[in-house]
Parts: sequence; structure tokens; C-alpha cells
Amino acid sequence: MLFNSIVFVGFLNFIILVYPWLRIKEQNKFLLFASYLFYGYWDWRFSFLLLTSTVVDFWVGQKLQAAVSQKRRRLLLLTSITVNLGILGFFKYFNFFIESATSVLTAIGFEPHIPVLRVILPIGISFYTFKTMTYTFDVYRKKMLPTSNFIDYALFTSFFPQILAGPIDRASNLLPQIAAPRQLTREKVLKGMNLILLGYFKKVAIADTLAPIVGKIFDAPDAMSSGQLWTGVYAYTFQIYGDFSGYTDIARGISLILGFDTMVNFNAPYLSRNITEFWRRWHISLSSWFRDYLYIPLGGNRHGAARTYANLFITMLLCGLWHGAAWTFVLWGAIHGLCLMVHRMTLGGSKPDFSWQQTVSGWATSFVKVFLTFHFVALAWVLFRAPSLESALAYFQGLFRFQPLTGFSIPILFAGGLLIALDFAQTWFGSHTWLTDRQDLRILRYPVAQLLLVSVLAAAIAHVGTITPFIYFQF
Repeated sequence: MLFNSIVFVGFLNFIILVYPWLRIKEQNKFLLFASYLFYGYWDWRFSFLLLTSTVVDFWVGQKLQAAVSQKRRRLLLLTSITVNLGILGFFKYFNFFIESATSVLTAIGFEPHIPVLRVILPIGISFYTFKTMTYTFDVYRKKMLPTSNFIDYALFTSFFPQILAGPIDRASNLLPQIAAPRQLTREKVLKGMNLILLGYFKKVAIADTLAPIVGKIFDAPDAMSSGQLWTGVYAYTFQIYGDFSGYTDIARGISLILGFDTMVNFNAPYLSRNITEFWRRWHISLSSWFRDYLYIPLGGNRHGAARTYANLFITMLLCGLWHGAAWTFVLWGAIHGLCLMVHRMTLGGSKPDFSWQQTVSGWATSFVKVFLTFHFVALAWVLFRAPSLESALAYFQGLFRFQPLTGFSIPILFAGGLLIALDFAQTWFGSHTWLTDRQDLRILRYPVAQLLLVSVLAAAIAHVGTITPFIYFQF
């Protein structure tokens, strides 16, 4: 079930009608049922994979609390990691590794006949797998106590606004909110409405408008001029951000309407002045997951410069692989890892300064840094979008033919400028939302907000005409 579908409008409308009238235990059961209905709408069989991860990690959490010996605790943690990454690895990476091994063996003279399975990738599996693992990791580290309520934990893993594309909220943040009584205040409803409206605008008006342009250019880079290829770079840079941050805004908005405060996933990433700052602003729930559960356990920056650089590179390499089972994603992660290493070398290990200097020279320097960081990120997106390494190479070759920029689309820059302007406004004026600050809207009450929400969603979907899936559903 997609956020930008008529079916989802009816689904959400039903939830908003019923949910406020239930007590907390009934609310959680109702949301759990709704979440499995939401996920199973795509293919009900994959709900059993979600349930398997949920049951295993709930059981591991209970046993970790009772375990005394460190050896048993490690065995329990290994059980959780094996089950979760085993399921993820089979469905997402089995064919990738088989095909890669076949290519290597063929290159050295063998003729392998290794079977390739037709495995369908369950949507959202990368997100809910990492989400449920935050629970077992934090219980193992004794940073939180395990829950004894299976319904609450099952709702945490399957919470429908987040299950398909995040944010990858931590158990330490979301589980206590699930267990506690929730009040549906006017302020939360209106703030949620603001986020939903903003999210649909990013998705419908920007991302979906750019999608056909991106598809046409990336599908045939050899047939495009340099100007058209640069158009494709900018178009996809703005499309992926509008699409993904739009989803996050909608997810956070729905969560607020239901009484939950979920984590911020984006913070004006295209205004970053270096690659380190970019990864602190882009897909924050994922980058912080890799930092806390991979980079730091590997040793972080505690064992000298060489080890720090290696840890950075390994983390970003696996971050690239998390995004997709293809060498383009691996290379994309490797390039970001190398850039993070170089940036850290130039910093000499000091903490980056993210403040903006209030001087003309300071603003000019920041603008240059933003310009360079943005274009590094944008060019790296070519690997992310290209269907193969060969296609990506052809794209890069075409970009730098140094031909006149015939075919370059100026409106794409306006679309991107609008997106960045929205980011700027959301970052600097985020606490002053247009809907909640209107004094003449004090009479707005919950049923009116509900009707307004449904009207906006229906209008957005009608405008699109055809349903365009969110990009990160593929991961």
C-alpha cells in the first residue's frame, strides 16, 4: 500500500476515525492489526518474515535480561544477528553474490553452472531489519530494559508509517511512547498536517515531475548531449531528495497525528559545506545507525589514524551495499568513504565546525563549500541511479565531452532551488509553521483537520494521475 494511492487515503481515514476513541491497549492492538494489513496488502506472505524477526528479537530480549554469563549473552546476540541478516542476505543479496562469483570464475577460465533463484525482494526489509536490531543491540549493551509486552514490541517493528522506508527509529525512542498513554492534541495534529502537506508537495510537485525526465536521460546516456546529461544529474539529485524526504515528512506527520514523536531524518543536506556534514544531515537514522552499531564497535577513532580511516571506509562500503545488491551501490559507498577519509585527514582529527560565520567573507566561503559539496554528492548520485557500471561510465564520459550545453534545462534548477528554499525555511523557521500560527484557525478541531487531510491527499493523488512508487521502497 503506497502513501500516494487512493487505497491508502481510505485506510488512513478509517484509522483516524477509529483510533481516538480507543483506550491505549486497544489503540496498540488496532495499530498492530492496521500495520500488518498495510504491509500485507503488497504480498501477505512476506508478513511472516516480519513476524519471524519480531518473535526472534522479542525472545532474545527476554533471554538477554535473564542471562548471567557474558558467553550466553553473546550467543543470544549472535542468534539475533544471524536470523535477521540471514533473512536479509538471502532475499536481497543471494543472486548478487552468485552472479558475482560466476563472473569471477568465468574470467579465470572456469564454466560454473551455479543456479540463480528468482527471489522477490520484500519491500521495507532493509528498514525493519535494522530497526528491530537496534532493540537487541541496546538491550545487550544494557542501554535499555527489554519489554515484556509482545504487542507493544510487534507494533514497534511493524509501525506502518515507518515500515517501508523509515525513519529507522530506535527502540529506546519509540517503544516508551508505545507503552505510555498518548494524547492527541490540536498542536500535534496541526504539526502533523504541516509535515504531510510538505511531504506530498515534495513528492508530487517536485519528485514525480522530475521522474520521467530522469528516466529518459539515464535509460539512454549515449544518445544524450552533455547539456542533457547535466540536466539528468541535477534532476535526479533533486528527485531522490524530494522523493525520500517527502516520504519521511509524510511518515512523521502521520505519526504525530497518532500521538508519536519520531526522529528527524533530514536536515537540509544540500546546504552542507563538507561531506562529513552531509552525512550528519542526510538519512540521519541510517547514518547514525551505521555510526553507533558498526563504526564505533569496529573501533571508531580510538585506535589511531590508519584504523580510523579503515573503519570509515568499511562503514561506507557496507552502507553502499545496504542500499542495493549491485556494484554501482558498492562503488558509490566506496567513493563516499574515500571522501570522508580525505576530509578527516585535512581536518587533522578536529571536530568539524558547522556554524555559519556572520561576515561577507564567511558567507562567501560557505557558499563555495556548499557548491563543491553539492556537486560531489550530485555526481556520485549517477552511480546510485545508473543500472550498471557500464552505463555509469558512459554517463560520466558524456558529461565531460566539453560540448556546448545544448539541451540543458533551466526549469530543473528552479525546481531544485524551490526544494532547497523549502529546506532553508524548514530549518531556520521550522518552529513557526504556517498552519499552527494562524490565530484565525483556533476553532480548527479534529474532524475538520481530518477532512482537510483527506481532501489534500485525494487532490495530490488526482494530480499525479498515475501512482509513482517511492524510490527507497526498492531498498
